Amino acid sequence: MTVGTALPPEEWITENPTTKDIDEIVDFLTEQGTFNFPTLSTGLFSAAAADSSEFRLTGYQNVWVRDNIHVAHALWVIGERNVVIDAVQAFITFYAKFRHKFVDIIDGKTDPPDAQSRPHIRFDGESLTENDEDWAHSQNDALGGLLWLICKLLRARDIEPDEQILDLLSLLVRYFHKIEYWQDEDSGHWEETKKIESSSVGCVVAGLRELNAWLEETAVQLDSLAQPLLVDCIKNGADALDEILPAECVQPDPSQNRRYDAALLFLCYPFEVVCEEMTAQIAEDVRNNLMEPIGIKRYIGDSYWCADYRSLLSAEKRTTDFSEDISQRDALLKKNQEAQWCIFDPTLSVIYGKRFLEHGSNEDRELQIAHLKRSLAQLTTANSRFAAYRCPESYFLEEGEWIPNDICPLLWTQANLRLALHWMKLACAEAAKTE
Repeated sequence: MTVGTALPPEEWITENPTTKDIDEIVDFLTEQGTFNFPTLSTGLFSAAAADSSEFRLTGYQNVWVRDNIHVAHALWVIGERNVVIDAVQAFITFYAKFRHKFVDIIDGKTDPPDAQSRPHIRFDGESLTENDEDWAHSQNDALGGLLWLICKLLRARDIEPDEQILDLLSLLVRYFHKIEYWQDEDSGHWEETKKIESSSVGCVVAGLRELNAWLEETAVQLDSLAQPLLVDCIKNGADALDEILPAECVQPDPSQNRRYDAALLFLCYPFEVVCEEMTAQIAEDVRNNLMEPIGIKRYIGDSYWCADYRSLLSAEKRTTDFSEDISQRDALLKKNQEAQWCIFDPTLSVIYGKRFLEHGSNEDRELQIAHLKRSLAQLTTANSRFAAYRCPESYFLEEGEWIPNDICPLLWTQANLRLALHWMKLACAEAAKTE
């Protein structure tokens, strides 16, 4: 294997790669800046790493809780412990600062359907202040993911519980119980039409289970109002998942009902909240219904970055809040011209890699390699306006050509690719034992 030559990146992976091959790829891409994760002064990550006047109109210089959780988790897995601790501490500081957002909902002073009254999931990561804008802050998946990551670090003893952390953990339990997250209509991963979606419910269940595991291991107690609610919260969420999965949403309204959504992959990894059989079902659903030649649709009928998006919408309007009415944007979509995203193939590679490590199946090994090759093929080329070896958010159709959208590089894509290479190296080591 020769990395960094005229060979396209997908050909860097052979049918039987070795740990040395993977190390070479990681080293080369690191040298090229592919895995550059710049942090803000607070330790948090902007959603994307670019700096231009038009880019700033996208809003992607802001902090999204969800993106930060995925980026931080990936860095934690590969051993970047201190970076992750700094990010988590910044989140704890932010939510302590705006503690009243939880308390007011818990006490019935504000109305949960009002997204602006909820704890904000997109904010200014430098000043740790809320943005003065309307946004789809009803995103239970983001807060569930934060709970999950905090408890992961607590269980690993990478952070120690203090009064501020315990207060936030208790508030999250009481908040989730108050809004009845298992039947709460939220805007979810894609910040769009509110619905009861299993990808959101599952993230909260994962966080609550991780919290419960830590409490059982340490005999620590939440406050007297939160502790009795924890088991009930977990059960209600698990029951809801049983009723909805493998669909994303089963509500009868056509604007809400959705059978296939690639966000469900995250319930398989990294949150690992579904069983082995459901993981296989979700992965195959995505492969059979959402996978395209370059990347993977978020869902069928997704109008975000549909064909000729830049000419149809100004930079200010491309990433605006469509959670209350998406019909105007959906009217722009032509059939089978949804954007093809780059965050999903590396996650599928990890899912099949973990299955290979557990069962030794050659089919899983082949699928792990296939989705890693697709992930590498999604890297930008030397003639790209973003330079070579950058990780786009997605590819979209412009004047008949599939090109990266303006959100490049997206740190979440970088994180998922780095995880895919990490798990490929583990699988290569295991495969070598049987040769």
